[in-house]
Amino acid sequence: MKPINFKTAAPFLILLVIALVSVFIPTFQNFDDGKYNGADVAWMIVATALVFIMTPGLAFFYGGMVHRKNVISTMIKSLIAAGVVSVLWVVVGYSLCFGASIHGVIGNPFTHLFFKGVNSGKPWPGAPTIPLTLFAFFQLMFAIITPGLVVGAVAERIRFTSFLLFVALFSLFVYAPLAHWSWHPDGFLAKMGALDFAGGTVVHISAGCAALAGAMVLKRRKVHIEQKEIPPANVPYVLIGTGLLWFGWFGFNAGSAGAASSLAVSAFATTNTAAAAAGLSWLSFDVMKGKKPSVMGFCIGAVVGLVAITPAAGFVAIPQSIFIGVVAAVISNIAVYIKAKSALDDALDVFPCHGIGGMIGMVMTGIFATKAVNAGGNDGWFYGNFSFFIIQLKALGIVVAYSFGVSYGILRLVNAVLPLRVTSKEEEEGLDASQHAEKYVQGTLLVATPEGLREELVAG
Repeated sequence: MKPINFKTAAPFLILLVIALVSVFIPTFQNFDDGKYNGADVAWMIVATALVFIMTPGLAFFYGGMVHRKNVISTMIKSLIAAGVVSVLWVVVGYSLCFGASIHGVIGNPFTHLFFKGVNSGKPWPGAPTIPLTLFAFFQLMFAIITPGLVVGAVAERIRFTSFLLFVALFSLFVYAPLAHWSWHPDGFLAKMGALDFAGGTVVHISAGCAALAGAMVLKRRKVHIEQKEIPPANVPYVLIGTGLLWFGWFGFNAGSAGAASSLAVSAFATTNTAAAAAGLSWLSFDVMKGKKPSVMGFCIGAVVGLVAITPAAGFVAIPQSIFIGVVAAVISNIAVYIKAKSALDDALDVFPCHGIGGMIGMVMTGIFATKAVNAGGNDGWFYGNFSFFIIQLKALGIVVAYSFGVSYGILRLVNAVLPLRVTSKEEEEGLDASQHAEKYVQGTLLVATPEGLREELVAG
């Protein structure tokens, strides 16, 4: 047995301390089912599960796009966030997002430390008909998928352990403040009047800007420098991932209504319509440029449409969601083309798709939002309220600057503690083998054992 190294032991030791402390946290269970709406509770449990399924969906989506020697390492990086963020959320993450506001900037970490008072707390003001615990776990699913989105930009060259540290710091210092600013009634963006129905700023812009920072800090892969074409490992995985993301996004957006209501129905409808329009837009735009209609094109376009409609889903009408999807797909398509001509190695185009897609969604919310859909929202520029459009632009600028700047700093800090990038030899070998001692080779998983590599058949 090798001597224990502090750096390698640190994650387990931290988890052990958290586990020991949790034993002594007092338990108060005071659910009064009589004050909740059964239909709302049932819908929000389903919506929470739908949002969770987006994380393995994202793993398939990204895993199918990378080189086959990096499939497993890419997929686990998306899914591992469910472990890291879930524990952090119970300890302090939820409190930072939705605890008592400190000057509209961050939640008090001690309000719900170790979920203190959540089981017996009053319902969240924006979701008064469901238990606070359910609201907290619905919000957890958003916190899980956000750092997972960054994986696509840094794929095929980031160390697994370094990525774990990044996920923890990003969740605490980027995601939590943005969620508080936008979704806490006392958050300063919410008080400013900015609207983000389901995470255009909190999830997609923050992840897109962190992805841009990650690509800049990690620099280019060898294959990118040599301009080698990397064939997708498994296009059917991309199709499966797209289907799971589209399916889960109904919970993501419609669930953000907080109840089984007509607003949830409207958000459900705009979500599907924008995704469909964007998928067709990307595909037909490619064909117009002389390309073949590709599976990848439709899948990427549909996801861009889902991203763009996210901040607007509960504020815009169904017909306008077609326009939002079409425009978002065209702009992101052009952004991908421009990025491909540059030296930026955002491996799976996270910034052009999620970052820019989220920005387009925020702008479109400022244009097409209407109180006819959501009386608690606002009228946009299209309905004569130019001042609200300016508010959305201000919020957009603040979130972009903050999420990029802090993410860049976090990546530099992580690199100072643990090297971010694998060695050139490990990169050449592939991260499946070098980081996890596992390989996925055309339907066979090669597992490292003391006796050597053992083949295990897997689906696909």
